[in-house]
Amino acid sequence: MQEVETNLQEVVFDYLHATAYQNTALGRTILGPTENIKSINRKDLVDYITTHYKGPRIVLAAAGGVSHDELLELAKFHFGDSLSTYKGETPALPPCKFTGSEIRVRDDKMPLAHLAIAVEAVGWAHPDTICLMVANTLIGNWDRSFGGGMNLSSKLAQLTCHGNLCHSFQSFNTCYTDTGLWGIYMVCEPATVADMLHVVQKEWIRLCTSVTESEVARAKNLLKTNMLLQLDGSTPICEDIGRQMLCYNRRIPIPELEARVDAVNAETIREVCSKYIYDKSPAIAAVGPIEQLPDFNRIRSNMCWLRN
Repeated sequence: MQEVETNLQEVVFDYLHATAYQNTALGRTILGPTENIKSINRKDLVDYITTHYKGPRIVLAAAGGVSHDELLELAKFHFGDSLSTYKGETPALPPCKFTGSEIRVRDDKMPLAHLAIAVEAVGWAHPDTICLMVANTLIGNWDRSFGGGMNLSSKLAQLTCHGNLCHSFQSFNTCYTDTGLWGIYMVCEPATVADMLHVVQKEWIRLCTSVTESEVARAKNLLKTNMLLQLDGSTPICEDIGRQMLCYNRRIPIPELEARVDAVNAETIREVCSKYIYDKSPAIAAVGPIEQLPDFNRIRSNMCWLRN
């Protein structure tokens, strides 16, 4: 926990979830408060495992040189009847409501401001997920160690590099069962926080109104490349099988996934981004010297353009 608290990106994302999903299960940190860690005992652990570690919530995945029949026998032997069902009803997942809001932790002694801004996205199995993944890839990521300058493919990277607006930024698309967070995390100098946020929101509005086919084609190719690069060994493939079984109840074949990415075009990006980004209340978490961070109402008003 102490290690996590020294990683400011982790801290900002904990704050982001705490404000976006306030008073729900997703708003709590994974590690929990210190008093819980200190008071936990053997009975608590045993009760938790016997309640939740059951067949409907377990995926046994294997990849590489594995005999399927042998794996089945081992599964029957080790995970037999005791784990296969719940006594009574399966514990229901509580719904997690998104709230547009903010958390500010101002500390002027820190050298850099760390902030994240996100809108509510969708769960893993939602049809708009792939489109939001392409939009996320389109925004991209950047830090000062990147070469390329004004020749970078991401428009936002070009603007931040040209204006020297931040040290780094990273777009994210975090999916859960029935909700998600789509946004950007950035690290800025105290004096450039407002300008960087303005440029980010302007770029988000551009996704909703005037993104081009060539940009979308580049993002689709990059997304497909990144997806395949993640499957470069039996361990990541095994993880991928487990994750997809939990999310989709099946493993989506790569040709199907590629076809779903290829089906996205500039028009669908504009439609989906307008649905989830345009004129929506964001959740914001900011830590550090954030005096220049605009008021929440001003940030909210920049989520749309007023036109004649």
